[in-house]
Amino acid sequence: MTMTNQPETVELTSMGTGECARFWREPRHDALECLSATFRTHVYTPHTHETYVAGAIVAGCEGVNIAGYRGAARQGDICFVNPGELHDGAPVEGGYTYRMSYPEADFIAGIAEDMLGRCPRTQPRFRAPIVRDPALAMTFARAHGRLEAGYGDLESDELFHRFFTEALTRFADLEPAVYAVSPHPGLARARDYIDAHLDEAMDLATLAAIAGLSRHHFLRTFRKTYGQAPHAFLLDRRVHAARRLLLNDVPPPQVAAACGFYDQSHLNRVFKGRMGITPGAFRTAA
Repeated sequence: MTMTNQPETVELTSMGTGECARFWREPRHDALECLSATFRTHVYTPHTHETYVAGAIVAGCEGVNIAGYRGAARQGDICFVNPGELHDGAPVEGGYTYRMSYPEADFIAGIAEDMLGRCPRTQPRFRAPIVRDPALAMTFARAHGRLEAGYGDLESDELFHRFFTEALTRFADLEPAVYAVSPHPGLARARDYIDAHLDEAMDLATLAAIAGLSRHHFLRTFRKTYGQAPHAFLLDRRVHAARRLLLNDVPPPQVAAACGFYDQSHLNRVFKGRMGITPGAFRTAA
């Protein structure tokens, strides 16, 4: 079969003995970000994504903590992470190989709209972070593998669309009930301050004062509300900002300075801990 529509850039990053990560953006599916990787020692720092995460374990076992759920994903399991959910991942029992995708909210909403016949009123939400479904996991792995290999054809498109349609039908609430949970207004002010000053140094006293809370109360309630301590939250937001700049082809040294990292090596370490690849690999695949 003739290979067509090869992704514009496919980045292979050596991670260490027996480890590798290949990242690309798939032009056939709205520049959908995709990752295929084998990790034996790499441990993800707890982090969030602005996108969804959906993929399948191909071999081995990954220990995960996703939105408070702690468990393990093995071959035949499918993993889902909703936007903003705190999660991590670590190899167990010798490591794992997986295939992942990072669909934007609009991508998922578009499929949900096709299914409902109208625009969903709220953002679809996957109910469980890990589901056991070897057949559907195989569908994803096959579609993902064909796209990585450059087989951009009707069969690849149909397999990918089938996966997301079945995943949303069986494992997601297309229009979940909305429960208004308002954080302490002081915490919201501190969060907004962090987002507006990512390139600046911060201290606990300043953030607590902005929130109108004691430092102890601020630390306790911030972590309870957002799932992370303020410093981890700050680093996570800096990575989100770095990701957006890298997508606009800004060089990593400039990104590091603009997002408040000490230097490029600091950016590399924090970014790789959350994304599994370096900023350079992420930018090159843009």
